[in-house]
Amino acid sequence: MLNLVKLCVGISAIEELQAHIDFRVEQKRAKGQSTEQIHTTRMVPKRVEFLLDGGSLYWVIKGNIQVRQVLCDIRPFRDSDGIGRCDLVMEPRLVPTLWQPRRAFQGWRYLTAEDAPGDIGLNSKNVMNLPDNLRQELANLGLL
Repeated sequence: MLNLVKLCVGISAIEELQAHIDFRVEQKRAKGQSTEQIHTTRMVPKRVEFLLDGGSLYWVIKGNIQVRQVLCDIRPFRDSDGIGRCDLVMEPRLVPTLWQPRRAFQGWRYLTAEDAPGDIGLNSKNVMNLPDNLRQELANLGLL
């Protein structure tokens, strides 16, 4: 199993990402379109079979991996200008993870299962109830 990690540009919290996903799904539903959760990226992963063997897209929000979405499909295509692109199809459900600091980068990166942060379990729900600034401070101190 292999994962991807990508910056979540313009989003400042997990709740904001979920609201964005819900809004997009509702827009598609209203137009009678497929409600798949899709993120388009320019680079096409070469290791698709490993990514689709239980992999996820881990989102970096405000300098930390905070959440992931399970990858369902990867669909390469050429846009109207002939440029190769790729649709990453994901489950619309967000899975909060332990925070892991990440520096800014362009595009996406592979993330091995060994290096991926663990999910926040049901017993850790109280962590999700902390204010974002407190979660950020705890992550900066290496406590989250």
